[in-house]
Amino acid sequence: MAQRSGQEDPERYLFVDRAVVCNPATQADWTAKKLIWIPSERHGFEAASIREERGDEVVVELAENSKKAIVNKDDIQKMNPPKFSKVEDMAELTCLNEASVLHNLKDRYYSGLIYTYSGLFCVVINPYKYLPIYSENIIEMYRGKKRHEMPPHIYAISESAYRCMLQDREDQSILCTGESGAGKTENTKKVIQYLAHVASSHKGKKDHSIPVSSGALFYGELERQLLQANPILESFGNAKTVKNDNSSRFGKFIRINFDVTGYIVGANIETYLLEKSRAVRQAKDERTFHIFYQLLCGAGEHLRSDLLLEGFNSYRFLSNGNVTVPGQQDKDNFQETMEAMHIMSFSHDEILAMLKVVSSVLQFGNIVFKKERNSDQASMPENTAAQKLCHLLGLNVMEFTRAILSPRIKVGRDYVQKAQTKEQADFAVEALAKATYERLFRWLVHRINKALDRTKRQGASFIGILDIAGFEIFQLNSFEQLCINYTNEKLQQLFNHTMFVLEQEEYQREGIEWSFIDFGLDLQPCIDLIERPANPPGVLALLDEECWFPKATDKTFIDKLVQEQGTHSKFQKPRQLKDKADFCIIHYAGKVDYKADEWLMKNMDPLNDNVASLLNQSTDKFVAELWRDVDRIVGLDQVAGMAETTFGATYKTKKGMFRTVGQLYKESLTKLMATLRNTNPNFVRCIIPNHEKKAGKLEPHLVLDQLRCNGVLEGIRICRQGFPNRIVFQEFRQRYEILTPNAIPKGFMDGKQACERMIRALELDPNLFRIGQSKIFFRTGVLAHLEEERDLKITDIIIYFQSVCRGYLARKAFAKKQQQLSALKVLQRNCAAYLKLRHWQWWRLFTKVKPLLQVTRQEEEMQAKDEELVKVKERQSKVEGELVDMERKHQQLLEEKNILAEQLQAETELFAEAEEMRARLAAKKQELEEILHDLESRVEEEEERNQSMQNEKKKMQTHIQDLEEQLDEEEAARQKLQLEKVTAEAKIKKMEEDILLLEDQNSKFLKEKKLLDDRVAEMTSQLTEEEEKAKNLGKVKNKQEVMMVDLEERLKKEEKTRQELEKAKRKLDAETTDLQDQIAELQAQIEELKIQLAKKEEELQAALSRGDEEGAQKNNALKAVRELQAQLSELQEDLESEKVSRNKAEKVKRDLSEELEALKTELEDTLDTTAAQQELRTKREQEVAELKKAIDEETKNHESQVLEMRQRHSTALEELSENLEQAKRFKSNLEKNKCTLESDNKELVSEVKGLQQAKTESEHKRKKMEAQLQEFMARATEGERAKLELADRTHKLQTELDTVSALLEDAEKKGIKLAKDSAGLESALQDTQELLQEETRQKLNLSSRIRQLEEDKSTLQEQQEEDEEARRNLEKQLATLQAQLFESRKKLDEDLGTLESLEEVKRKLQKDMELTSQRLEEKASAFDKMEKTKTRLQQELDDLMVDLDHQRTIVSNLEKKQKKFDQLLAEEKTISARYAEERDKAEAEAREKETKALSMARALDEALEAKEEFERLNKQLRTEMEDLMSSKDDVGKSVHELEKSKRTLEQQVEEMRTQLEELEDELQATEDGKLRLEVNMQAMKAQFDRDLQARDEQNEEKKRTLVKQVREMEAELEDERKQRALAVAAKKKLEMDLKDLEGQIEASNKARDEAIKQLRKLQAQMKDYQRELEEARASRDEIFAQSKENEKKLKGLEAEILQLQEDLAASERARRHAEQERDELADEISNSTSGKSALLDEKRRLEARISQLEEELEEEQSNMELLNDRFRKTTMQVDILNTELAGERSAAQKSENARQGMERQNKELKAKLGELEGAVKSKFKAAITALEAKILQLEEQLEQEAKERAAANKIVRRTEKKLKEVVIQVEDERRHADQYKEQMEKANSRMKQLKRQLEEAEEEATRANASRRKLQRELDDATEASEGLTREVNTLKNRLRRGGPISFSSSRSGRSRQLQIDGTSVDNSDDDADSRASDHNDTQASNQTE
Repeated sequence: MAQRSGQEDPERYLFVDRAVVCNPATQADWTAKKLIWIPSERHGFEAASIREERGDEVVVELAENSKKAIVNKDDIQKMNPPKFSKVEDMAELTCLNEASVLHNLKDRYYSGLIYTYSGLFCVVINPYKYLPIYSENIIEMYRGKKRHEMPPHIYAISESAYRCMLQDREDQSILCTGESGAGKTENTKKVIQYLAHVASSHKGKKDHSIPVSSGALFYGELERQLLQANPILESFGNAKTVKNDNSSRFGKFIRINFDVTGYIVGANIETYLLEKSRAVRQAKDERTFHIFYQLLCGAGEHLRSDLLLEGFNSYRFLSNGNVTVPGQQDKDNFQETMEAMHIMSFSHDEILAMLKVVSSVLQFGNIVFKKERNSDQASMPENTAAQKLCHLLGLNVMEFTRAILSPRIKVGRDYVQKAQTKEQADFAVEALAKATYERLFRWLVHRINKALDRTKRQGASFIGILDIAGFEIFQLNSFEQLCINYTNEKLQQLFNHTMFVLEQEEYQREGIEWSFIDFGLDLQPCIDLIERPANPPGVLALLDEECWFPKATDKTFIDKLVQEQGTHSKFQKPRQLKDKADFCIIHYAGKVDYKADEWLMKNMDPLNDNVASLLNQSTDKFVAELWRDVDRIVGLDQVAGMAETTFGATYKTKKGMFRTVGQLYKESLTKLMATLRNTNPNFVRCIIPNHEKKAGKLEPHLVLDQLRCNGVLEGIRICRQGFPNRIVFQEFRQRYEILTPNAIPKGFMDGKQACERMIRALELDPNLFRIGQSKIFFRTGVLAHLEEERDLKITDIIIYFQSVCRGYLARKAFAKKQQQLSALKVLQRNCAAYLKLRHWQWWRLFTKVKPLLQVTRQEEEMQAKDEELVKVKERQSKVEGELVDMERKHQQLLEEKNILAEQLQAETELFAEAEEMRARLAAKKQELEEILHDLESRVEEEEERNQSMQNEKKKMQTHIQDLEEQLDEEEAARQKLQLEKVTAEAKIKKMEEDILLLEDQNSKFLKEKKLLDDRVAEMTSQLTEEEEKAKNLGKVKNKQEVMMVDLEERLKKEEKTRQELEKAKRKLDAETTDLQDQIAELQAQIEELKIQLAKKEEELQAALSRGDEEGAQKNNALKAVRELQAQLSELQEDLESEKVSRNKAEKVKRDLSEELEALKTELEDTLDTTAAQQELRTKREQEVAELKKAIDEETKNHESQVLEMRQRHSTALEELSENLEQAKRFKSNLEKNKCTLESDNKELVSEVKGLQQAKTESEHKRKKMEAQLQEFMARATEGERAKLELADRTHKLQTELDTVSALLEDAEKKGIKLAKDSAGLESALQDTQELLQEETRQKLNLSSRIRQLEEDKSTLQEQQEEDEEARRNLEKQLATLQAQLFESRKKLDEDLGTLESLEEVKRKLQKDMELTSQRLEEKASAFDKMEKTKTRLQQELDDLMVDLDHQRTIVSNLEKKQKKFDQLLAEEKTISARYAEERDKAEAEAREKETKALSMARALDEALEAKEEFERLNKQLRTEMEDLMSSKDDVGKSVHELEKSKRTLEQQVEEMRTQLEELEDELQATEDGKLRLEVNMQAMKAQFDRDLQARDEQNEEKKRTLVKQVREMEAELEDERKQRALAVAAKKKLEMDLKDLEGQIEASNKARDEAIKQLRKLQAQMKDYQRELEEARASRDEIFAQSKENEKKLKGLEAEILQLQEDLAASERARRHAEQERDELADEISNSTSGKSALLDEKRRLEARISQLEEELEEEQSNMELLNDRFRKTTMQVDILNTELAGERSAAQKSENARQGMERQNKELKAKLGELEGAVKSKFKAAITALEAKILQLEEQLEQEAKERAAANKIVRRTEKKLKEVVIQVEDERRHADQYKEQMEKANSRMKQLKRQLEEAEEEATRANASRRKLQRELDDATEASEGLTREVNTLKNRLRRGGPISFSSSRSGRSRQLQIDGTSVDNSDDDADSRASDHNDTQASNQTE
């Protein structure tokens, strides 16, 4: 397929056929039909045309089948013109919506175009087939090209990143995200392939001269190693999943470092979140990591023996066995991985050590633990797997088993050995396996980084490639998915920020007015919800906190999360109790449900630290290196010791403290985000088209979901806010000038002016477009409208053009006909004249004489001609000589011309790049100048804002009045509701007393229920009441009565069998006596325990009461702490706001003080000052001083308040910690009591396990007997060989035996079937045993009472089976307990009655919940409709907002000239600043109130309609309230909560009123102040305007001159630097090209050598296969011989059939026994599981299993009957054979003596065979099955070998073809190399010239630097002068206040002078000083902006 596709044209998969796209017919069809998109379930969206509009609905006709449909207007989406079909960048679409994006992607995908741009994104859709667009030719095609010059491709993204890195010296990053199977890893490979090709270093070429000894360090070239790192990581980190055959189960960030010249100098790989649980278990049809399968398939015999490898099915951690990947061979992949490791310079020892660790991970799963009989402790019955594991890891077996089964744990200061249960041991082994593999993977990544690191050359910059799992939404998501979604939230925020920063930078660059929008903040609430550390803590912080708390569970974590974040906007609780999810988070891509199972364990990731320390001390250095950081793991002692830690310990971090997975991941993510923020990101979004992995199929809904998850639609949403469509002026004019024919005059006109005129002529709305410096920007949909108008205009023009052309052609044809007519007339006239003259004599004479007139001059003419000939020949010879010279000169000139053309081309490239740099610098200069203008205009705009704020204040007042009216109406409605509330409260108060009593009772019941639930969950035996003991004993007695009846019957039946088991009985008698003694002791202990329980009950009740009181105190204290924290946060916010306001006030104060002083000087100069003004000035100064004092006092007060609050907070915290310590001490006492009770319980359990061990010992004895039988079998085979020798002598026996052999084959087949059936039965029995184990675990988890009952039952049952005497003693005990049973039953009945009543109440509540849920769903559907209308309205609102902004700008421009006098007075300035802050707050509050008012208005209408319904419901609720009050429900609590919420709402309403009143007062005050200000300001306006204009003009002129000079110098400098850098880059490029060619030649030679080696290997493999084939044939012949021998063993089968009959009888006995046990279990389940559905389900499961077993037993019986029939037949045949044998004996007299001896031996052997029948049967079955399996395997191997041989032949042919092609390529490359050498010589000469030019450029640069330094010095002088002037101005102002003439000295540039100044001179100097100071400030501001 690769060859076939390789012949295809790659451009078909890259370029769009524009002829198809720009089809005028489709354009006309689009304009005529008004096509739109409507939603479709099948296609996502379908094309349709609008037929009719009916209000909010539209009648449309589908384009596909012409069917009509009615659609809502909100569901319609616009369609783009055909011009935008298959557009390469979807940001250019004029209609940006989901339908258009999906349609564009679908069209491109079906055309084979898998890459598409979407703004900053590159969207890739997986083609699921090979495409020929990744070859070296394609790489060369994209090399050096800009992104817009070539079609979309991953190479274009890589090239743009590489070029930006080189040109801008900025680090780059390429972020590949998407679902599993979308192609992230493949695209990452392509990026690395491109960079390795483009930026390959020249190091390997220079080092050819290095000797061999040093060459070992550089085994593989860096680029080759970089490419080979990927196969290693894939084999260790990738696996087969359901979605993807090669899914990366980890995220990675590959950082490729480059030097200054752009060569690769090293690389680094960072990994994130390896899915290590896959090493332990896998889902169905999935595989673990590839390396396990590669190792098991590809390892040789020697390696297999070293690594102790086994088959696939012998490893428990390989859940699905050998799952193959289609199209891949694990053996070949293993070889590739090994080769890659060699290329990465891995040593042989390192590879072997890694493979040992991989094998040890598999061996971890083979360690089997069993539960001991007498206790819960785990034991290891077989340690073969442990021995193998310890051999591989270099450990001691005894120490390892001790560390696993009884690890040492630190308790306090001492170490204690704690026995582990089976579950704990299994968990520890799995955790160790996962941790070992994870550490191996981390070491591997570190080793690869070490190989790729090159410290000799430091990297100047880097390109980072991020390959991480994309956003995926499963049905239920776990902890890993939360981490991945959290990462994608951060990446999407980064994208939003970068996208709109670039967008807004372009707006700024183009000079468009635009207010900055930070779209990254949209995602901040969700990120805070996950990562926030405190106030309130996020999900990860709460998870870490819960990991520290003792007895914390996933449920407590969920409860705390709901409590802390329940009100968060992005957080949702599960709606119903039945929901599987624990909580929901609303991400940017949608709502995600999370299930918090085992989150605490996943976050802590605990390990057995005993084993970890052993691994750290391993004899294997590699293993010890892996486990060197043992002090950082979470050990058993830390997990166990969490119970003793106090609350404060959570915040301490020591050296040995562990860090959670969440913390580590958060840290690595913050580092990643920091690096990504410092880079220029490039985004690649990968998409799966379908889940079937089919090429050419695209599922629309799947793609839309991924577009949402990948943020593509989010990016489009952001794009809609701005001006996404943009066109260069020239293109706009060229395309749309046809719509405005007379708008642009003739002659040259600038593109911007032309576009402005065209826009004016088009009469477009100003809000729909913006005109920049080089482009014109449009909102979405505008270009589509212009396209429609253009099409209509073109159709009119073409119609007119056709009419003109037809007229022209008709006129031309008419003129031609006229010319033909006139010509005919001329011809006729000439013919008539000739006919007249031809007979005229004079005419004849004239015609004859005329040629004779020149005869006399012929000789003279001949001489002249000869002379001319001679001259011409001389000239010709001269010209020929000159021509030869000219040709030689021409050739020389041509050569010079070619050289000059090459130079010119290089210089044009340099010039183009320099021109681009100049254009950029010019644009930067223009931007900076615009920034200067902006800074100047900001001052004016802020003055205008005051006026606009005051206008808005008036609007707000009117709006507030409207709100007050609405509030009055709502208040009236509220008062009505209040009256109803009062009447309801009167009734409720009567009921409250009853409710309180019931609540007390309920609380007691709930406490008891909680205690019981805690005991069930924690599996403890805290028995608090004697009644529970009585119930347990009563239930035991009932069970035992039933069991004893059954046991009596069984004992009668088993008396017969007891004679055989007397020996075993004697042993058991001794055990039973011991057990009786133990029972007596236990009874005494039970009585003692009853007494102790009575005491402990009292203590417990007292402790519970204390605990309740302390819990209440704790809750109160926690509430107080939260309130204090809230107050603290409020005070801190107030402090910060006051600090900000204070800073602002100080800044304003400084500015105003300077302006005041300037105004004062002017006022004094004008001599219009009066005493009143001086008094005002003094008053204002005093007010300023008072304000300062007040601010200082307020800050001091605030600081003192903050200190007081902190002290209170610390004291409250100390009190809380003390309370917590007391509670924990009390808790530890309770736990000690619990431990004593648990130890008693465990002793009882150990007795039960002792009996189980006796049972296992009997099983061991049975196995020994079977082994002895097998030994007898061997002897039997020897006897049979002797029989065969006798049989050979008789020919008749042979013929008869042939007939018997056929029958034997049938019998053997049936025997095989029986063996399979028995194996099936054994597996079924094992399954039933496993099911029983699981069910017992579930029972243990259900309740401690059930567990105790089962244990008592098992002990008593075994005792009664073994001995009758124990039964009699128990009967006596049970008789005494009957009285207690009746009492307990009575109490139980009473409790059951209360429980039933509670259950009825619960059912009612559930019904109410269902009704409410139905209502919720209805409201949700209505809400969805509202959401759609909301989105439509939101779009309209956005457009209106843009209009509003435009109107505001117009208003502000009109009012600019009237508002410059606001800066005169300081008091008014401070007041206006304060009003601005208050206005912002008021606006925010007003917006909230507007939304509330609208919602309240809607709610009022709904409330009026629903009022009647509520009244009806109220009556129903009253009746239900009375019922619920009697049924002990929690209704009282809900009423209290409702009242509380009601009160809080009333308080909020009152607070809102007070705020409104305060706002009204403040607004009134601002209006009064404004009026005063207007009166004062109008008086001062005229003078101030004149002065300001003069100063502004002077300042602007000076600024412009200075800025121009500085910018010109900088631009020249940068141009020279760029030219120098470009020349160096050109040289490096040429060198790189040459070295690339040499590398290619070497690679081709190596490929040829490798192909020859592979050929030889294949030939050797063929020989091996032939040898194996011959061996297989020989073994097959041996097998046939053995089968013939086996056929002759008929008599052995007779004995086997007898044994089968006995087995059948035994199985019948076992069946009866199983039926009895089933009946007993059924009785026990019916007694113990009253009212519990879970146990009934278990019982049904067991019954179904038992019925299956009965059916299988019946099938066995039928099979046995068939065997009996055949046995009879065979006995008949044997009798016949015996008679014939007797005849033969009489005939053979010579051998009679020998025969008699053989007969005696036969008789003895028959007796032995009778004893060994069972063993013979099993052995022969196993041998026959094994032989048959071997035959089948050999046949399969033969077929496989034949296939492989054919495949090998094909491969050989292909390799031969490839060899020929390679030879041809090598010859071509040699020719190319010669050509390149010639080019290199030319390039060297060119380089010399460039060096000379560079030296000249450097000299010019030094001159420019000198001139720049001069300018800098002049600037410094100017700044010093300006500072001196400002100082002088300040001194002048101080002296002016005193009055009189002033003399002062001004020092400037080293000169000093004394001046005597009048008032006028002071005025001038002041103006100059001000202008200079402003100049200085402006220059400083411009420098800062630069």
